[in-house]
Amino acid sequence: MRFTLQVWRQSGPESPGEFVEYEAADISADSSFLEMLDVVNERLSSSGQEPIHFDHDCREGICGACGLMINGHPHGPIAGITTCQLHMRHFSDGQRIIIEPWRAAAFPVIKDLVVDRTALDRIIAAGGYASVNTGGAPDANSLPVAKEDSERAMDAATCIGCGACVAACPNAAAQLFTAAKATHLALLPQGQAERQQRARAMVAQMEAEGFGYCTNHGECQAACPKGVSMDNIAFLNYDFRKAWLEALSSR
Repeated sequence: MRFTLQVWRQSGPESPGEFVEYEAADISADSSFLEMLDVVNERLSSSGQEPIHFDHDCREGICGACGLMINGHPHGPIAGITTCQLHMRHFSDGQRIIIEPWRAAAFPVIKDLVVDRTALDRIIAAGGYASVNTGGAPDANSLPVAKEDSERAMDAATCIGCGACVAACPNAAAQLFTAAKATHLALLPQGQAERQQRARAMVAQMEAEGFGYCTNHGECQAACPKGVSMDNIAFLNYDFRKAWLEALSSR
């Protein structure tokens, strides 16, 4: 297969960027999108040109490192998968493909397609830790948890922190990510002690990082490769308002 790539190239955070055109020829239909970029990079390196910089790690759809806007879609046009799980057979031979980094003020470009997503790490860190001694795995398994709650907590915990929700949102909001990280703990017994404190701290950090506000467009849920539901946003909003009102009444 042959493709024409329009790739965003940017030498550094303060440098202007531009789209550069490359030909990707003799690409196997069974190769992944990242393997296609590997082939392009090998040819660029062989010809003395600088390869295209992009993030990747596990290449198994579980680490969240590979985040690219492909023809305007986070992780590409196929729902429910990450960029590393996207295969070239989903594109037409001869197709033009536009590849961009995540676009959000809170995700500054480091180089080419690589952006700084440490703002998400700082939101998690703001949530603190569970002060309750949860013991070992056998102790955790002995705690009764309602099936519905355990399944909802597991669904929220599937968030891999890739940032697709932010990239898809017209406001560049990180509400779905923050809600998933807060909710999976709020639904379990071990997470109750700091539940309200965690909600307030994570929302405050999210706002401090410069993410936009959620206006319920729903693009985050549609773009999430793990199918994390917007129900988690409603759950977080409930916890945040309750924590805020209780803090207000205690003054």
